[in-house]
Amino acid sequence: MQQRTKLAFWWLCWMLWLPARADDGMWLPNLIKALNEQDMQERGLRLTAEDIYSVNRSSLKDAILQFGRGCSGAVVSPNGLLLTNYHCAFSYLQRHSTVDNNFIEKGFWARSLEEEIANPGLTVTFIIRIEDVTERVLESVSPDMGEEEREAKIKETSSRIAAEAVENTDYKASVEPFYYGNEFYLFVKQEFTDVRLVGAPPSSIGQFGGETDNWEWPRHTGDFALFRIYAGPENEPANFSQANVPYEPRYYLPVSLQGYKEGDFTMVMGFPGRSQQFLTSYALKQLTEKINPHRIALRGKRLEVMENVMQRNDTVRLKYAAKYAGIANYWKKWQGETRGLQRFDAVTRKQEMEAEFTLWAQADLQRRLPYGTLLPQFERDYAALDSLILAFEYMREAAFAPEIMVFARNFDPYIVDVRELDKKEDKKKGKARQDQAIERLKSTTANHFRNYSRAIDQATLAVCLEAYARDIPPAFHPPLFEKIKAQYGNNFRAFANEVFKESVCASPEKVARFIERPYKKQVQILQHDPAYQLSREFMLLYRQHILPNYVALNAQLELNTRRYVAGLREMFQDSLLAPDANSTLRIAYGTVEGYRPRNGVIYTYQTTLEGILEKGDPNVPEFTVPDTLAKLYREKDYGRYGVDGTMPVAFIASNHTVGGNSGSPVINADGHLIGLNFDRVWEGTMSDFTYDPEQCRNISVDVRYILFIIDKVAGATHLIDEMTVIE
Repeated sequence: MQQRTKLAFWWLCWMLWLPARADDGMWLPNLIKALNEQDMQERGLRLTAEDIYSVNRSSLKDAILQFGRGCSGAVVSPNGLLLTNYHCAFSYLQRHSTVDNNFIEKGFWARSLEEEIANPGLTVTFIIRIEDVTERVLESVSPDMGEEEREAKIKETSSRIAAEAVENTDYKASVEPFYYGNEFYLFVKQEFTDVRLVGAPPSSIGQFGGETDNWEWPRHTGDFALFRIYAGPENEPANFSQANVPYEPRYYLPVSLQGYKEGDFTMVMGFPGRSQQFLTSYALKQLTEKINPHRIALRGKRLEVMENVMQRNDTVRLKYAAKYAGIANYWKKWQGETRGLQRFDAVTRKQEMEAEFTLWAQADLQRRLPYGTLLPQFERDYAALDSLILAFEYMREAAFAPEIMVFARNFDPYIVDVRELDKKEDKKKGKARQDQAIERLKSTTANHFRNYSRAIDQATLAVCLEAYARDIPPAFHPPLFEKIKAQYGNNFRAFANEVFKESVCASPEKVARFIERPYKKQVQILQHDPAYQLSREFMLLYRQHILPNYVALNAQLELNTRRYVAGLREMFQDSLLAPDANSTLRIAYGTVEGYRPRNGVIYTYQTTLEGILEKGDPNVPEFTVPDTLAKLYREKDYGRYGVDGTMPVAFIASNHTVGGNSGSPVINADGHLIGLNFDRVWEGTMSDFTYDPEQCRNISVDVRYILFIIDKVAGATHLIDEMTVIE
């Protein structure tokens, strides 16, 4: 009787942990009908699963796209006009900007198709269909296979399935694993490569609040930009050509001016990057107590270096704007993530789950063999990983954080290629190979120094090497550290000065002179080049002493996690457990609602233009308010976009989002666009690992504010005329 009571108690704990509300989860759209349709409709959805995802007719999924490789977006007109986030478009704005014609500072608006700007390398991808191919993939593997053999066989089978699915079409396909390789789904896609910049507000709107407000609520950022997809004469994907025409989508989202109220149903569709909901307590403990604190400290030092130089030089500030934002983004996110996991007491909750899982596994002989020893194995493996994890993290966050360390790697394949020339009997072919190697190095050099500051990189090298020497055990130090200790007394600033004085990697002029040297002289130069030698030593150290052990441990963890997730799904087969995000099309749904971040503080669900003027400060670039916007506020000239004398700007809801959801459309119960997701609240950034319904909120820019900026600030009403606007 006592055992039954204990089991009942643990069962209750489990049910409290499992998704009591479906806000927790990013769901595959092809499974919505079977898993979520009823719940979504009970929450207020007025569409059917077929309206959301269909392979037989146009549906919402045909308007949703992956923007580039890391963001989402939505088509909002019959002429291929798409909306995504300003921060997703930022690097393209930067690429097209000059000091004299700065699109970041003043914005950009094409007044005609002819003024829209091409973006080589940018793609958008639509999902044509999704198919469960688990049985076909797994029939090729057997339980007695090793992990390496299993992975190879799965890769082979998946490639064959993908190739068969798109034979004689212009589609692309991939087979992706779910639930750590317990299930597999085929994704058939269509990719467009001619994507042109149409419009973006100035950074004073698109980045209002900057890094100060990043990951924060309340938020007042007009984080949006517009692009257009172009296609060939048959509406097919085509490389850039002046003959291309605007793409005619299968479906585009109507834009709603009807707004929302607290408690309203919302849905986010996009391509969330990565979540790890099934990690054990050992992993979360390592993350919060070891990995994140060091990551945060290292990036904080790098940001401090960049700020010192950027504040003194407008040209450098423009060149490093995207780099700074990229480093700062996760620096702040990791702080909120750690705080949220600790506040939620996630490690303890996971430990309680694991105790119940062990009880369940040991209670039946059929379960004991596959699941009974998993948790002790996790404990041993994470203990082994603990001695290695900082060396692994510091390779990325310290050793190869300085740009010169990464650039130096480009000389390796170049020298290997040239060395092979001596072995070639055919001098003509050898000379051709040498010419190719030189052209590659020239191209890499031009790209590397395009947006570059020697002052920032030199100071970054000093602080990163100092941190590596201090925090990483000597067993993982490169041999050159002994020389730095002997000759420079561990003065890494002095060593960095010498590197940038002597290294061929330090300037494009030095690279140009290097290329002109005879081959044997080039080898001699690199043998004594401090940047090249240090970069090479770090890479050898990583490949020989860090990566092999890390890969072996993670292969074991991957295997055990697959078994663990299979056990969880067996244990709670009547409960919904959403798969982790993996950059595939997903749906998350929830409601518009505020939250309480801490005792005595209540955040409401919406911000307005009034808050922008309250935050405005002409002496702080992040909070500079454009004169046009301030004038419209004073005159309350909001046109048809305002509500009762106010101009809505942003709102929050309980949709489960992660990185990659940037630019995802936020859709109401009728399938209309009401906003564009661009962030999460700081207290809820732990949603990569676990979802707290009280704290996790996604932040979206209100579509009414987007249209207001396009119309009243930019005067680009021709773009709104393309859209279907629901009054």
